Amino acid sequence: MSEPVVLVRRGAYHDSVTLMRVSRALSELPGVTAGMVAMATELNVSILRDMGFQVPDAGPSDLVIAVRADDAGPAVEEAERLLTATAQPAGTAASEQPPLTTRSAAAREPAGLVLVSTPGEYAFFEALDAVEAGLPVMIFSDGVPVEQERRLKELAEAKDVLVMGPDCGTAVIAGAGLGFANVLSPGPVGVVAASGTGAQQVTSLLDWAGVGVSHVLGVGGRDLSAEVGGLSTRRALRMLDDDPATELIVLVSKPPSPEVARSVAELPLRTPVVRALLGVNRPDAASRSAVAGPAAANPAAADPTAPDPTAPDPTAPDLTGAAEEVLRALGRAVPEWPAWLAEPGPRPAAKTLKGLYAGGTLSAEAALLAGTGDFVDFGDDAYTRGRAHPMIDPTLRVETLSRAVETDVVLMDVVLGHGADPDPAASLAPAIARTPATVVIALIGTRGDPQDVDRQAQAFREAGASVFASNAQAARHARSLL
Repeated sequence: MSEPVVLVRRGAYHDSVTLMRVSRALSELPGVTAGMVAMATELNVSILRDMGFQVPDAGPSDLVIAVRADDAGPAVEEAERLLTATAQPAGTAASEQPPLTTRSAAAREPAGLVLVSTPGEYAFFEALDAVEAGLPVMIFSDGVPVEQERRLKELAEAKDVLVMGPDCGTAVIAGAGLGFANVLSPGPVGVVAASGTGAQQVTSLLDWAGVGVSHVLGVGGRDLSAEVGGLSTRRALRMLDDDPATELIVLVSKPPSPEVARSVAELPLRTPVVRALLGVNRPDAASRSAVAGPAAANPAAADPTAPDPTAPDPTAPDLTGAAEEVLRALGRAVPEWPAWLAEPGPRPAAKTLKGLYAGGTLSAEAALLAGTGDFVDFGDDAYTRGRAHPMIDPTLRVETLSRAVETDVVLMDVVLGHGADPDPAASLAPAIARTPATVVIALIGTRGDPQDVDRQAQAFREAGASVFASNAQAARHARSLL
């Protein structure tokens, strides 16, 4: 009979991706009926208890190894071996110890950019080392207090460097993707993004239309808030304005502070800007998209009758509309965006909608466009502390799909590219096929992505889902089913 074993290792930190891989390897061992290795965050402890494990008192800095097996001893030993192997890569001698801090790394050899991906409580100090060394920094970490973000960006302004983040999930620098990044062709469009998945949606659609990008500079989802004041957004806009390879700039943001958005719009730039700012209380729109040129950095100032780019507008375009505005500004045709529709079949009248999203901006856009439903952003800090991001680890969404027995329509995103799940359809498609709900998917990706966007779309379609390259079109389709 399978017996549960739960061990707690105090203060033994491992990153969430490593723990996800060890958990998968543990669950696949012969005789193991359940296994999980995770940091003892509130969410992970709750999941372990739902799995039937009794977890001793432990905190987020403690490691939990939980196994239910006929003989748990060998499984625990294998988990310990895998954790040790990841902590000390094979062939690494003690004399080859890598630098332990950003400061020591910067002193050892020159660097052009520092990427910080640590638990949020430690990220500030590593980023501070980078800025004080005069280096631009991308902070992938979330959970950094907003006061620390403001301090970092004020110091970066004095040091004349860019801080991307915190919670900057996506950047592309001269073709090199950082964090979650789609494979994009080089081209004339530069992107400044206070939204990682928002930037991925716009650039993926542009790629479908044959338009590439110069750079994608993420600034973190809070940069256009009143607390941060758009410090990194202004610097990133000026950098792209000075870049000879950038002919047009797209500014993508989660809901901004109106005052900060207005001040950013007044920034004098030579390069035209398309603004895609996610709006609030707009029943059929998620952004205001407007083109600004050298004589019209502030459209309202240039023309008193022009609409205020920060004012609510129920007919303003969404992120897809922003991509279309870019194409028009470049004199390019707007294509029909790809869609893979499920075979129609008899279904009862739909009344309930649930959104299961990995991208926060995509979730907010879909909720605005659908106008109804219960939306969950599994990429929120509450779900990612001590766990891999849902774009990497589909476990929570698979479990939620299995429980969506009383939901008529499920709307969700699947984001492809480097850093994301190498085959999301492998785990999500079977769960979609089992659910009684009608599933609609926004598939964010390009034909260059390693997951093969056409193969992914076909797998989801065969599982019964309707698939759209445009999140806005997916949301409107889901709404039409109600």
